[in-house]
Amino acid sequence: MDSLEEDLTCSVCYTLFSDPRVLPCSHTFCRGCLDSLLHASHNYSIWRPLRQPLKCPNCRGMVELPVTGVDALPTNVSLRAIIEKYQRDSEPRPPSCPDHPRQPLNMYCVQDRKLICGLCLTVGQHQGHAIDDLQAAFAREKQTPSLLLARLSENRWAQVCELGEQLVQEKAHCEAVVRQDRQEVIQFFYTLETALARKRQAYLEVLDKALSEVSRAHDPLIHRVKELQEEQLDLVSLATSVEEEDSPLVFLEKVHVFRERVDDFTGASLPSALKLSVTPQAADYLRRHWAAVTLDSLDEAPVPKVCCYIRCGNVPAEAHGGSAPDYCRLRPRFLLALLSVLLVASSCWLAVTHFNPDLGELLMCIWERAELAYAATLGLILKWHRHLLTMDEQLTTFFNSLT
Repeated sequence: MDSLEEDLTCSVCYTLFSDPRVLPCSHTFCRGCLDSLLHASHNYSIWRPLRQPLKCPNCRGMVELPVTGVDALPTNVSLRAIIEKYQRDSEPRPPSCPDHPRQPLNMYCVQDRKLICGLCLTVGQHQGHAIDDLQAAFAREKQTPSLLLARLSENRWAQVCELGEQLVQEKAHCEAVVRQDRQEVIQFFYTLETALARKRQAYLEVLDKALSEVSRAHDPLIHRVKELQEEQLDLVSLATSVEEEDSPLVFLEKVHVFRERVDDFTGASLPSALKLSVTPQAADYLRRHWAAVTLDSLDEAPVPKVCCYIRCGNVPAEAHGGSAPDYCRLRPRFLLALLSVLLVASSCWLAVTHFNPDLGELLMCIWERAELAYAATLGLILKWHRHLLTMDEQLTTFFNSLT
């Protein structure tokens, strides 16, 4: 039967012939397979226009088909009749053995309770086992499903159902725990973000206040410097206009006004440049005070009071409302008083030398000695001043370390 099926199988599609057609070379193929082959070989450029070329899949010979194509080929009537009879009379084939292809499973192994083929019994793993034919095994095992079903008691069913309910409840419990943990994580980081945002805002407000202090310290000085610049530019322009004046009367009046303005401008004191120092620096402060901050201690983490200091020498003195040393705050006043005394002494010396030259020479000698004494005293004062600055810096560092 297998050899007959092979003879009735198309060599192109490997199935039973469907509408078999005969080529001029006497080989038979399915009509659909020939159509596919004809479309595949349609681009044959040197063939005659009234004929269609086709290469036979079996003999590989080139044959000519009419213009109408495969429909013009004769049908293999005898082969078609044999195929129809074979399909009508053939019984379903038994399943093949998975270990031995094309061998039917036609025996029953009593020991292993499995269907086997002849090779399994003779040379396979079922060699020497007790076997039975299919009909006897079928009759013997006919009641097996009922016997096995009796073993499925209601108690077993209840156990399985209870186990299923337990698994569903355990799954629901675990899912609830995970969802609760998810909410805890969200709440934890929300609290952390809120606290950090509050601390960040407080720190930024402190820094904004420091910016305001910087502006209050520098803006008046910058404004004063701009006024001086505008005044000098105005004087330069006025000098040009005075030089171009041709009238003597007007020229003298303008020169007088110009001289007074120049005297006032050159006599005006320039504002001192400020050297502000913003302390504490954020990077150092955060590293020292925030490196070991936990969630519990986050609210207690300090926010510094950022201040702007005027550096007096190497020691910072607070610009506004600070605790700068007295000698730093009083130093400009002391220098102004000393300058006033020197101006008065210079005026007296000029007046005396004008009326009494001899006395002027004596005063000149005394003045030179006074200058030497003043220089020596000033050197001692500066040395002691530096010593005090060093001590103040050390004390500041010590108290900062304590706090």
